[in-house]
Amino acid sequence: MQLIPAIDLRGGRCVRLVKGEREREIVYSENPVEVALQWQAGGASRLHMVDLDGAFEGKPVNHELIRDIARSVNIPVQLGGGLRDKVSVHNAFQAGVSRVILGTVAVEHPSLVEELVDLYEKRITVGIDARDGMVAVRGWVEGSALSAMNMALEMERRGVAEIIYTDISRDGTLEGPNTEAIKTMARSLEIPIIASGGVSSIKDLLALKELEKWGVSGVIVGQALYSGRFTLEEALAALEKTA
Repeated sequence: MQLIPAIDLRGGRCVRLVKGEREREIVYSENPVEVALQWQAGGASRLHMVDLDGAFEGKPVNHELIRDIARSVNIPVQLGGGLRDKVSVHNAFQAGVSRVILGTVAVEHPSLVEELVDLYEKRITVGIDARDGMVAVRGWVEGSALSAMNMALEMERRGVAEIIYTDISRDGTLEGPNTEAIKTMARSLEIPIIASGGVSSIKDLLALKELEKWGVSGVIVGQALYSGRFTLEEALAALEKTA
């Protein structure tokens, strides 16, 4: 199972939000490029980056910073946040991003997801952000009438290569991941799932590792790494032991 450090960008800084709430922001670094290089040096094989300003405004905002980060590292970088049309997706790839994560547009214009899959194939990922099992959109500010499970099945049908599943109620809280919801979704799909939200300990990582046989291929970790609950090196070593 792949461990993927998260870099959330807001106002040019590396931050974390608790449950996605803008007013509950913790700034961890004024230099996100330095953070990316730190995670690469620590053994990360992939980075998860979110343009929070883009998610809230509905269009990419931190484009130059994203380009600088993507070009500073030698490992793949995936990007989400405000990517809601073909132009913004194209520009993200031009900036050096390896994969894009579609969220709001996947709910509101699923046919566009299919078009982008035709163009970019496995470089298209869909992020499903759920609160109480229902999908939230537009930077998690708005709810929808779509269940996370139904959306996942629809995205699989449209050819998406993988799903990132985030439980908003756990994100940034260090309360532990929603393993039951993750397992249920993973067992229902043929494509892999990356889990996100709530990881607080090595024990949480190992619990998610147990779901690998159901199709959980990775886990995104943010707050636990930034707050020192464990180091990236410790986490990678623990996962390697159970490989």
